[in-house]
Amino acid sequence: MTHFPDDFLWGVAFAANQVEGGFEAGGKGWSTADVVPFRSPEARNYTALEALMRASDEEIATARTVRDGTGYPKRYGVDFYGRYREDVELFAELGIKALRLSIAWTRIFPNGDEAEPNQAGLDFYSDLFTLLREKGIEPIVTLSHYEMPLALVADGRGGWSERGVIDLYTRYVEAVVRELHPLVTYWLTFNEINTTLLEPYTGGGVVTREGEDTEAKSWQALHHQYVASARAVRIIKDIDPSAQVGCMLARMLHYPATSAPDDVLEALEANDLNLMHTDVQVRGAYPTFVPRLLATKGIEVVVEDGDAAELAAGTVDFLSFSYYMSLVSAADPSQYGITGGNIFSSIRNPHLEVTDWGVHHDPVGLRIALRDMWDRYQVPLFVVENGLGAKDEVAPDGSIDDPYRIHYLKTHVQQIGEAIADGVPVLGYTAWGGLDILAASTSQMSKRYGLIYVDQDDHGNGTLARTRKSSFGWYQRVIATNGASLAD
Repeated sequence: MTHFPDDFLWGVAFAANQVEGGFEAGGKGWSTADVVPFRSPEARNYTALEALMRASDEEIATARTVRDGTGYPKRYGVDFYGRYREDVELFAELGIKALRLSIAWTRIFPNGDEAEPNQAGLDFYSDLFTLLREKGIEPIVTLSHYEMPLALVADGRGGWSERGVIDLYTRYVEAVVRELHPLVTYWLTFNEINTTLLEPYTGGGVVTREGEDTEAKSWQALHHQYVASARAVRIIKDIDPSAQVGCMLARMLHYPATSAPDDVLEALEANDLNLMHTDVQVRGAYPTFVPRLLATKGIEVVVEDGDAAELAAGTVDFLSFSYYMSLVSAADPSQYGITGGNIFSSIRNPHLEVTDWGVHHDPVGLRIALRDMWDRYQVPLFVVENGLGAKDEVAPDGSIDDPYRIHYLKTHVQQIGEAIADGVPVLGYTAWGGLDILAASTSQMSKRYGLIYVDQDDHGNGTLARTRKSSFGWYQRVIATNGASLAD
C-alpha cells in the first residue's frame, strides 16, 4: 500500500464564479462570468466548448439589460456567499485539510481600475479564511479564475490583450495579499492559464470581433498574463517571504493515435504546447519552439524590454494542475471519431471508457502526467482539480448514491499514490467541486461534481439545501486514514 505523506493536503476545490453568487452584494462589480448565459441542452456541443463559454459584444449588451440572475446562473451560484459558514462546517465534518478556492477580482476592484480596494470584499474573504483556519483547513487561493472586471473587456476593450491590465492586476494582487497574507500560505496566480489560447474570452477577456485577429490577440494576452504572474510572485514574496506561489495548468496529456511517426510527432507537439505555459512560469523563459510556431501562424507578440528578465525573476515555487482526461493526437484526425471534454475535445481513445459527457476515464494518465512533469521541472506538484461531472438522482428517502463518482475519484487518487511511490513529490489533492456547482461551460447544475448535493436545478429553482452524497462518506474515510482505505 502506498504511504501518503503525513502532511498531504487532502481537500476539495471550486471557483468563486461557480459557487458564490452575491451578484453586486457588498459592492461587487460585474465580471466576465456574469454575462455568460445558461446554455440550453439544444445549444450544448461538448466537442466545441469554446462557443459555449464565450460572450460576444452583442451578448454582453443583452446581458447588461438583465438586472437579476434570470438566465445568468453564475450571478447567483449556489449562494456560497450567503451560506459559507454552513458549508465550511460541512467541509470540517468531511475532514479536509485544504480548500482550493478563488477570489473574485470584482469584489476587490469592482471595475478593475479603482484607486482603492473595496473593503467589504476584503472583509468577506478575511472572514471566510479566518473560519477555515479555525477549522484546520488551509486556503489554497487562486487570484484569477475565469473572471475579470467586465469594464476591462466590454465596450471595445481588449481584456488581457491590453498591456495596462498587468498593472491593474498587480494592484489587485498587492491589495489582496497585504490584507490576507497572515491567513494564506499557498497562492496560485492564474487558473488554467493555457485556457487563454483555447477559450480567449474565458481565459483572457478577449472578445471575438469582426476584423480582428482573435488568435493573435490571445497570444498577446497570454504574454501579458505571464508577465503579470511573474510580477505577482515577486509582490507576494516581498510581502510574505514564507508564502508559496504556484502556477496552474489544465494538463492536456496527449497520446499518439498510432505508432506512426507523424502521429507521434503530432502528440509531441501538442504536449509541448501544453507545457509551454509551465515552461515559462517554472523555468522562466519561453521554450525554443515558440518563435517558429508564431512565425508559422503569422503572429508577432509584442515583448517589451525587461519582460524576459521579469519572467526569469518571477518563477514559481510549485506547479499545480487540473487533470480530468487524456487526449489523443493524429496527423490526420479526420479518420477518427471525436469525444467531448472539459474545455477541450479529443479523438476517441478506444482503450478507455468515457463518461456521459464524453470525458475519457484514464487514471493511469494522471500518474504519467505526474512523472512527466516531475522529470521536466523538479518542483513539487499539486493536483488541484480532478473530478467527475455526472447526473445524480435523489432517492425517495432523500439519499444520493454516487458509486460512479467514488470509482472515478478512487482510481485517480490511487494513481497519485503510485506516483508518490515512484518518487514524485505531490503536495496534495483537491477534488473538484466539494459542493455541486455551476458548470464552467454551460452554467448548468445538472452536471454535478460535488460530494455534497445542492438542491437547485438548471433554472435556479430549489431550496439550496445541502445533502451529503455517498461519496462524502467515502472521501471522509480516505482522509481520516490518510489514504489507507484506498486499499479496501
